[in-house]
Amino acid sequence: MNLKATNKTETNKYELEIEISAEDFNKAIDEVFKTEGKKIAIPGFRKGKAPKAFVEKYYGESVFFEGAVDRLYRPALMDAVEASGLEVISIGQADITEVSKENGVQMKVVVVVKPEITIEGYKGIEATKKKAEVTDEDVSAELVKVQDRNSRMVTVEDRAALTGDTAVIDFEGFCDGEAFEGGKGENFELALGSGQFIPGFEDQVVGHETGEEFEIAVKFPEEYQAENLKGKDATFKIKLHEIKRKELPVLDDEFAKDVSEFDTLDAYKESIREKLQSDREKSAEADVENQILEALIEKVEGEIPDEMYDNEVEESINSFAYRLQSQGLNLETYLKYTGMNTDALKEQFKPQAEKQVKLRLALEKIAANEGLEPTEEELNAEYEKLAKTYEMEVDKIKNIVAEAQVKGDLQSQKAVEFVKENAAVKSEE
Repeated sequence: MNLKATNKTETNKYELEIEISAEDFNKAIDEVFKTEGKKIAIPGFRKGKAPKAFVEKYYGESVFFEGAVDRLYRPALMDAVEASGLEVISIGQADITEVSKENGVQMKVVVVVKPEITIEGYKGIEATKKKAEVTDEDVSAELVKVQDRNSRMVTVEDRAALTGDTAVIDFEGFCDGEAFEGGKGENFELALGSGQFIPGFEDQVVGHETGEEFEIAVKFPEEYQAENLKGKDATFKIKLHEIKRKELPVLDDEFAKDVSEFDTLDAYKESIREKLQSDREKSAEADVENQILEALIEKVEGEIPDEMYDNEVEESINSFAYRLQSQGLNLETYLKYTGMNTDALKEQFKPQAEKQVKLRLALEKIAANEGLEPTEEELNAEYEKLAKTYEMEVDKIKNIVAEAQVKGDLQSQKAVEFVKENAAVKSEE
């Protein structure tokens, strides 16, 4: 055993006194010599052929100490952590107090352990469930969205442009009689009333007909992004090439057949109502769960080490970077585009990371308090689900994902369900 002593230094911190025996240390020195000695040149010997004793005499007895310690450090540390029985979440730098062939290696390492928290009042948490009503107006609004998605643009030839039309225009802007950069466009499709252009621009296109050439006068806002145009009066020369309007399909049985699996509009409306109802009920349930979990977080009492928060932030950033990568963007480029640095990104993730740590600790404590243990069948079912998700054999998944991790996830799920079942949920009035 490599662990000599476990000394509590402060809340959530212990100092481990670790010893590597002289026998193990000397064996490691011999192993290092076998690999590193081949590279060493000693006068009177061919390169790599000098005996270990000669090398140590020439370069000093400690010539292979660092390599030997490097070989033994991690296994000794892991052995000591396991022997301590502590649930370690962070390991500090080793302080090596002695290294010698006679006595081996003596060192001290400070470790941070998972905190012991308390949580009271997790039964009977109050929450309010929102109403999940669906009105005729809601169904109609959803139908309008489907109509819009299935609309087409048609050319208007018998009237002037109206708000809601799309005008195809050439334009060129002038300030103090001079054309300015970025103020020119050709065959630009401008949705009138969309607010794409500065205030007053689109309104002055309304009322003109196809083929017209005209001028409009506008004033750039004081907060406009281009410094040279802020608050300036400007004139735009416009040529209106085409007016287009959105033509919506008629809401009838044929429309229902075209956009759905239903033969009648009434049947399609009913399916929309059912989906909206289901979505809103799920949303209401999710909101209740969120209220309960937020309340749990507030009930956590205990001194939680910063290292836990830091680890969670790092995991969040790694997950974020992975998502960016799947979109063809790396984290460094994202930071450059957003003008952020790593420290700013960490600060951004920190509040949610703190919540996640507290929630995880709360659920673990509740599972322990209430004896919430997954059955063998539940563990196997979870592994089957993971195997299906990652399209791998169950045995391979078991080699990759430790049973303790799967068990912990299931315990947390059980704790969530337990708290929800024991919550005091009232309906919104």
